[in-house]
Amino acid sequence: MERDGQLELYAAVADQLKEAHTRVRALQVPEGVRMALNRKLLVITAAAKHDIADAARRLERFTKDLDEGRIPDEDR
Repeated sequence: MERDGQLELYAAVADQLKEAHTRVRALQVPEGVRMALNRKLLVITAAAKHDIADAARRLERFTKDLDEGRIPDEDR
């Protein structure tokens, strides 16, 4: 039964990552900011391969930051 829960979590995180990438592509921000956001998503994707629960938490924080307009500066 635990395996089914893991598979559901993987599917949910995959769907949320896809949505987050779509949102980042749609942002009207400088290219440097978009690249920084994409790097964060790549880190979350890599984390999902090792610890799906941690990746889900990171993705939730990332999405919340986007929702609240907290995005990195271009020089970071």
